[in-house]
Amino acid sequence: MLTKRIIPCLDIKDGRTVKGTNFVDLRDAGDPVELGAFYAQQGADELVFLDITATVEKRKTLSELVKRIARQINIPFTVGGGVSSIDDASILLKNGADKVSINTAAYKNPKLIKELANEFGSQFVVLAIDTKLEADGEWYVYLNGGRTKTETKCFDWAKQAIELGAGEILLTSMNHDGTKQGFAIDITKRLSESLAVPVIASGGGGTMEHFADVFKNGKADAALAASIFHFKEVAIPDLKRYLHEQKIEVRI
Repeated sequence: MLTKRIIPCLDIKDGRTVKGTNFVDLRDAGDPVELGAFYAQQGADELVFLDITATVEKRKTLSELVKRIARQINIPFTVGGGVSSIDDASILLKNGADKVSINTAAYKNPKLIKELANEFGSQFVVLAIDTKLEADGEWYVYLNGGRTKTETKCFDWAKQAIELGAGEILLTSMNHDGTKQGFAIDITKRLSESLAVPVIASGGGGTMEHFADVFKNGKADAALAASIFHFKEVAIPDLKRYLHEQKIEVRI
């Protein structure tokens, strides 16, 4: 059986790690390289670094940061934010990233997924989906860091992206993000059970029980969280011991 992965996420703004609630109210959470190295030592399975204010001018800064991260940590890490071409992805991978995460650019130009998969392999391509449950009971895709609603349903976009070559889905529930009230079990389960690639659940992790819930009931392959790790509310070794006691396969 494949082990379930625990993935700390570091949102980066101006070279610093930040964290907000429901995608707003950002506060500083520390140096991303130091935090990344700490999580690797603690037993994190992977890391995700997202440049939440990526622009062309900052791309060079991000590649330098990726190089520093790669020197300091020994576990796989994904980098996203502003990746909209093979060149963008190539720079990150050459500097040490293991995977790239794409979001808005892929939605606006779905061919990008196919191009990246053909160039680097599907396993390098993580499709990040920011989704929100609306009053009609459907989960819709949002773009631009959760600021722009689309009329596309989350499941339909995930399915299309996998057909184009995405190797993994990073699913963030905007309703749950930063609330620490638990992950979005229903949409996570639907994607996990219906799609042929791993699904990373993101948004809402606040307690160790929430992680057990998303693995057991949401059928997620991995669970991602930020503030509970950044602000030392849950320690990764304790979380993994708890999951192991719950008969959930994790790498200790």
